[in-house]
Amino acid sequence: MHSTGEKPGKGIYQCINCNQKIKLSGSSDTLPPCPRCRKSKYKKIK
Repeated sequence: MHSTGEKPGKGIYQCINCNQKIKLSGSSDTLPPCPRCRKSKYKKIK
């Protein structure tokens, strides 16, 4: 599980609340609050 503000690395992350996907393209990218529901917990799906 990853949270808003973390830099978990390149990949696709899915909000555990609404299933919105976020793509991070580099190791310095930070997970934002979910753009759909504003929650902050994600799981890595790819």
